[in-house]
Amino acid sequence: MTDQALSIATLPDLLTVREVAQILRVSPLTIKRWGKRGKLPAIRINSRGDRRYKKEAVLWLLGIQQKVE
Repeated sequence: MTDQALSIATLPDLLTVREVAQILRVSPLTIKRWGKRGKLPAIRINSRGDRRYKKEAVLWLLGIQQKVE
């Protein structure tokens, strides 16, 4: 995501650490810490173990949508 305004309707189903940090207006390091604590569970992809986050979980943190397991 660039500096453009974020729209919930156009968000992909899986978000990067940077995208989630931008949406929640926190540091990417905070997002990683929340993942370790279980507040925002991450999905690990590829051989590097990059983190992706479900859009539903991010929206739930914002209070926009009910949590989906």
